[in-house]
Amino acid sequence: MRLSRSKWVTLTSVAAATLLVTACGGSDDDDTNPPAPADYTLTLVHINDQHSTLDSKSRTLKLNTGGATPSTVTVDAAGFPRVTQAIEDIAKAAGPNVLKIHAGDALTGTLYFNRAGADGEADAAMMNTVCFDTFTLGNHEFDKGDSGLKGFLDLLKKGSCNTTVLSANTSFGANSALNSSRAPGYVVPSKVFERGGQKIGVIGLTIAGKTKASSSPDPDTTFQDEAAAAQREIDALRAQGVNKIVLASHIGYEYDRQVVAKLSGVDVVVGGDSHTLLGPASLTTLGVGSPAGAYPTVATDKDGKMVCIVQAWEYAQVVGELKVRFDAKGDVQECAGTPHVLIGNNYTLGGKAPTAAEQAAIDASVKAAGVLRVTAPSANATSVLAPFKARVEVFNKTVVASAPTELCSRRVPGGPGSVDYSRSSTGCNAEGLVNQHGGDIQQLVAQAYLDVANAKYGGADISLQSGGGVRVPLLGRVTAANVIQVLPFGNMLFRLQVTGAEVKAMLEDGLEATFGANGTTGPYPYTGGLRFDVDSKAAAGSRVSQIEVRDPATGAWGTLDPAKTYRLFVLSFNATGGDGYKTLAAVPAARRLDIGVLDADVLFDYIDRQPKDATGLPQLGRLPLAQYSTRNFK
Repeated sequence: MRLSRSKWVTLTSVAAATLLVTACGGSDDDDTNPPAPADYTLTLVHINDQHSTLDSKSRTLKLNTGGATPSTVTVDAAGFPRVTQAIEDIAKAAGPNVLKIHAGDALTGTLYFNRAGADGEADAAMMNTVCFDTFTLGNHEFDKGDSGLKGFLDLLKKGSCNTTVLSANTSFGANSALNSSRAPGYVVPSKVFERGGQKIGVIGLTIAGKTKASSSPDPDTTFQDEAAAAQREIDALRAQGVNKIVLASHIGYEYDRQVVAKLSGVDVVVGGDSHTLLGPASLTTLGVGSPAGAYPTVATDKDGKMVCIVQAWEYAQVVGELKVRFDAKGDVQECAGTPHVLIGNNYTLGGKAPTAAEQAAIDASVKAAGVLRVTAPSANATSVLAPFKARVEVFNKTVVASAPTELCSRRVPGGPGSVDYSRSSTGCNAEGLVNQHGGDIQQLVAQAYLDVANAKYGGADISLQSGGGVRVPLLGRVTAANVIQVLPFGNMLFRLQVTGAEVKAMLEDGLEATFGANGTTGPYPYTGGLRFDVDSKAAAGSRVSQIEVRDPATGAWGTLDPAKTYRLFVLSFNATGGDGYKTLAAVPAARRLDIGVLDADVLFDYIDRQPKDATGLPQLGRLPLAQYSTRNFK
């Protein structure tokens, strides 16, 4: 793709007049790089945060179909085979000066990660259909510990691609499977590539605090401050005469901007971790998503020089293409690019194929959008994915647990004639437990989040699950597909730091969304490690009382402290205000962390930890009554 000069982000458009001759990523005058022509252009093709999302999915877009206003159009989109094909096509069109970068978090998020073969096997196989030049370690690469990561990297090395794995700020402990004494060269701080006779240094960064606190690296594996590690490696590369430097960063979009301001000598940041969509405002009107900034986003380093920052959203939906033009000294002069949103061309309107006229209008609308890239899945990548897809389908039919007593479903407590009474089975209603305390399966899911958070993801004090997010009861032999039916929406888990006062406000939000004007059953709050009394007829803000928190060490219950800070494990949907949880939406970024693990995967993990029955299956039972979050319901 040739970009018109009007689309380039130039140094003069963002810098003061005194910087007209200089640009970010400046190099030493005595570097050994061969002189470059003024129009030396490097193309960076990149993805990040695929999170084992390898299949395509249906997407709805707002496109012109010939009418006065855009229509809702459905199309198959995303999927790693499309990523493979798009990268191949973009790289071929760009010529020899191309680097293919994966900015981390290949792992964790779907059944492809741990139910389709060895952990990460499917992701490694699909990445090897691209042959990335570099792959940066993300926090989720450590979810199975250093040994698990070593196993994944072994799988990545099985191919012929020779992808370089990067992290400049990770120090593997003496006992780690990835310590250099055991795995020399497996993970390196940076790599120098030569393209068109020019040297380009690529440095990897892994988010430090989040990885240590919320993943599972070995106890003696440590993570250095990101800015300090980056500058150290930049200085080392510049001392070798490398004057074009890219950070392949898995630290998040906003943090990238903060770190860049502390650095000297970086030209480009190809980022990940925050799952940030960048691009034009038209992404919103097209129905793709809400971009957080421009693609590329232009920042300045501590010397006032321009740095180009990009990221490619999440889940194999976007392939980023960034072109960077350097002058003879290795200074960036211009950068431009496109976040290619990958779609097919099998459009439907209201479940029907478009007419010829509608098809022509849709094609024209897609072309005019500039960010929608019609891409057929790579035949080779589709073939590579096929056996893993078959294993997932087999797993979905696998019996994974037994539930000898029905785990009743009930969104909202209440007796005969109450708002959600008919949801529970006749047997569950006859027992009456659901009338006073709500659904067993809803309560079990909330407890699963809490237990698994404390076992694997840095800990939590309480959890929240809104009743409507848990869809079906369980009884008898439970298949993997049944578990997915319980939590079918594919939400990720967040950890929020919230005060006791915010916890009470959170509960009142859920109860107002349930019992207030135009209330619905879905928002009713189920919590782990927290219990309370509910008066559905009380005024807004006064429906919850006698709130208690459980001490996990002793099992004792104590009164919620309004001034104390608690760690809340909660779905991304509720953490961002879904189901009326406006108090959670208002929690500032500094107190929220995207753990990035899938809700159903947490439930599978919880199931695997339960005692086995005589047949060897994990047995799911109702929780002790004392752990039900709705202690009394009026």
